[in-house]
Amino acid sequence: MNESSRIHDLVATAAERSPGAAALCHGADTLTYASLQDAVQRFSRGVLSLGLRRGERVGVFLEKRFETVIASFGATSAGGVLVPMNPLLKPEQVSYIATDCDVGLIVTSAERLALLAPVLGSCPCLRGVVVTGAVVDPPALPRGVAMHAWNDLLDAPRRAPHRVIDTDVAAILYTSGSTGRPKGVVLSHRNMVAGAKSVASYLDNCPDDTLLAALPLSFDAGFSQLTTAFHAGARVVLLNYLLPRDVLKAMATEKVTGLTAVPPLYIQLTQLDWPGAIGEHLRYFANTGGRMPRETLDALRARVPKAKPFLMYGLTEAFRSTYLPPEEVDRRPDSIGKAIPNAEILVLREDGTECAPDEPGELVHRGALVGQGYWNDPEKTAERYKLLPVGVGGREAGLQLPEYAVFSGDTVRRDAEGFLYFIGRRDEMMKTSGYRVSPTEVEELLYGTRLVGECAAFGVEHSSLGQAIQVIATPPAGADSVDVKALLAECKTRMPAYMVPHGIASVAGPLPRNPNGKIDRRLLATQWLEQRAAQMP
Repeated sequence: MNESSRIHDLVATAAERSPGAAALCHGADTLTYASLQDAVQRFSRGVLSLGLRRGERVGVFLEKRFETVIASFGATSAGGVLVPMNPLLKPEQVSYIATDCDVGLIVTSAERLALLAPVLGSCPCLRGVVVTGAVVDPPALPRGVAMHAWNDLLDAPRRAPHRVIDTDVAAILYTSGSTGRPKGVVLSHRNMVAGAKSVASYLDNCPDDTLLAALPLSFDAGFSQLTTAFHAGARVVLLNYLLPRDVLKAMATEKVTGLTAVPPLYIQLTQLDWPGAIGEHLRYFANTGGRMPRETLDALRARVPKAKPFLMYGLTEAFRSTYLPPEEVDRRPDSIGKAIPNAEILVLREDGTECAPDEPGELVHRGALVGQGYWNDPEKTAERYKLLPVGVGGREAGLQLPEYAVFSGDTVRRDAEGFLYFIGRRDEMMKTSGYRVSPTEVEELLYGTRLVGECAAFGVEHSSLGQAIQVIATPPAGADSVDVKALLAECKTRMPAYMVPHGIASVAGPLPRNPNGKIDRRLLATQWLEQRAAQMP
């Protein structure tokens, strides 16, 4: 049996080991590993018949369904590069991504193609669209862009794929773009397979597991539900949910053993009644995409006391960096833990030297999971991917070839026992009354009052404070509005004076999310400033 070194090998190896085991479930339908492997190979032959070049980008713009997974792994099997596109994106955003990384083929549905057609003319390298389902009224496509039916593609004759090795590019994952235009993070097969193996090792994933794919597959943590499960030979349930209760229903019905989600979803889930069947099967729940509020963590543990909590920290540029072992949660629930297997996490000063215990510094990730930079963006790549200084970590002076590490931009501290604590993002830190304040820290304290449902903190310009702390919050479960007076009183007892919010606005929930499901703090700040400007005489 071959060891998986490329992401499509994960499917092939699992199919060789247990061909009849369930790989994917979607609704009432199930796809075995043997069937998935066959479909991946047929898709690979199909895109090769269309003239797919080695390294050519293949965009996948679909909701979670079998075809999404088949196209994702089939593109890399043929020698192409996967570009997953969040199904929540608007046509103009899809067009931007396709243009930015020169997508040659897009896989989408007939319904989505009708929306995309008007903007495809702005994608200069696009030459084909593969469409799932029947196209009743074909839209007009730009000259040079051909439409291909999914079923016809899978019936193409056998062709030899391009040669692919583990250092070749496997995927380009676009960030949410909350700080401007999204950036395409380039990941190799080695990056993604190393990540799958690392995560599966500490989550103890096995063939008996059922993982719920609730996060978007365009999100690194979402796609990793596939790679991690396939490495372990586990089953993945694909879920396109409209409401949080749909997640709970799927967990109970499908006997889910592992759930990975972002804090905003967990906050919503804890406001609902959980079916008792969930606790009978759920083995772990894992957090990513931001720090989970203590109150939310406590509520989750109360609902599923047998499930192990895994608090994790990661960034798309290096996939996953740290996790807190479940046995440490009671002792240090605010920690993001230690480095995941096969990674080294450093805390460095601005001069590149290592910080002392409890000294704030920048989190730096080195190892096999460090990505290949941002697609076609040397300036932003240079800001985040930097040479590792000599003498830091395992970097010895005698080594002649350079080693790049990811400088996260996140400020953390490491305690005397080696556990890391997130302080905040450098580009989101608020400067008020001469103090640097993390919005995450403010939000954590607000959640601790139990007087808010969801919240976001951000800084706004102030004549004497430098920046004032503004909060947007939704009411707690069962309330019509936030009791601002009571909340401010709690803040004054829990926070130093400089951290107490200058203003709190109560709004109906839920708060807006970016495409990866995180609360969009920057959008809220922009909307608040626009509303204030409109109210000024």
